[in-house]
Amino acid sequence: MTSSAAQYTWAGRFSEPVSDLVKRYTASVDFDRRMWQQDIRGSLAHARMLAKQEIISKGDLIDIERGMETVQREIESGRFEWSLDLEDVHLNIEKRLTNLVGDAGKRLHTGRSRNDQVATDIRLYLRDAIDDILVLIRGFRSALVDLAEKEAATPMPGFTHLQVAQPVTFGHHMLAYFEMFGRDAERFADARKRTNRLPLGAAALAGTTYPIDREFVARELGFEGVCENSLDAVSDRDFAIEFTAACALLMMHISRLSEELVMWMSPRIGFIQIADRFCTGSSIMPQKKNPDVPELARGKTGRVYGELMSLLTLMKSQPLAYNKDNQEDKEPLFDAVDTVTDTLRIFADLAGGITVRPEAMRAALAQGFATATDLADHLVRKGLPFRDAHEAVGHAVKAAEAKGVDLAQLTLDELRAFCPQVENDVFAVLTVEGSLAARDHFGGTAPAQVRAAIARARSRL
Repeated sequence: MTSSAAQYTWAGRFSEPVSDLVKRYTASVDFDRRMWQQDIRGSLAHARMLAKQEIISKGDLIDIERGMETVQREIESGRFEWSLDLEDVHLNIEKRLTNLVGDAGKRLHTGRSRNDQVATDIRLYLRDAIDDILVLIRGFRSALVDLAEKEAATPMPGFTHLQVAQPVTFGHHMLAYFEMFGRDAERFADARKRTNRLPLGAAALAGTTYPIDREFVARELGFEGVCENSLDAVSDRDFAIEFTAACALLMMHISRLSEELVMWMSPRIGFIQIADRFCTGSSIMPQKKNPDVPELARGKTGRVYGELMSLLTLMKSQPLAYNKDNQEDKEPLFDAVDTVTDTLRIFADLAGGITVRPEAMRAALAQGFATATDLADHLVRKGLPFRDAHEAVGHAVKAAEAKGVDLAQLTLDELRAFCPQVENDVFAVLTVEGSLAARDHFGGTAPAQVRAAIARARSRL
């Protein structure tokens, strides 16, 4: 066997080295080395278990712990030399450990395989990422609540089909997103439970002949349970798919908010302004202020969708147990983590940079007959069946539209032409403030209810 082949831990069975093209094609160290902290944590827990079970000596454990401290310092300082020849993060760290402490480093891999090692590293990495994301979601939701509180009584049009429907408040609108991102947090927390199970001990696929203690390792690493089937432990990535699905749903909510921010900032609508630090200009049109951050977030949503589809497709045809295909799970997973964490950080800041323009919102309410349903409800309270009230108000809207006025600008006689039951108290119903105040129930848009919802939101945070 050539010396270049011998450098691989698995090279004993081979008579020629891997070609440079295959080496580049199959290596993962350029991207999986971001899991170095998790790899060291998992290796140290495994070594302590081996020593406890007297599979390696206490002296070996001391050497391994000492060597890993050096490896960690080298990586943190940027002095660690990553080698493409060593394929991945696991072999790079193991090789350096062995150079530092000799045979003890070679004994570290006793009772495990890279298959259960990488499955453990990914779960540790993802668990850490979920914990970070949950903190970021909480910060973003807190910023939404702050904005909602500031604009708790600011009227704006609520839309269906992008047509003015009924008055709501801007605070109520922001709290809708607070709820959406709350469910996103629940999904991540729930996915964490299924991620937080230890695969180590499954070895390559069938378990190991050594008297290992998997529960000890689980406790050392903070896992809530142990994967109960060795084949399943090394071969499935459903926990990563579930995480990426939660990322895709969160980004969908981000994209919906982004779409509204882009529309609202358009001069044709003009409901808001976004702080300059989240916008850019044009290379040719000096007047432009473009909402680049929400636009890019819409685009990055598609990126995360693609990563979810990539992982689903990666797993769909794999027979048990581990296959090299699974090396392709990391890049989409890492990119989903990066995209979601960066987006949440910037949107928490962006929410604080939104300035509301109440006059533009009120003008839009005046154009869309937003209190038509309130008029219909008023007629029902006067004794008219709802379907008849609906028809009468429809005729009133048609008449107001022909005159180019709002319903509140029709005279009492004009309104009575469509429904004789109308009296002077109707005009209180036709105001935006009256419409908002009338929806004074749990979950409604009355300012008092919005403020109560904000208080509940703060307690939930």
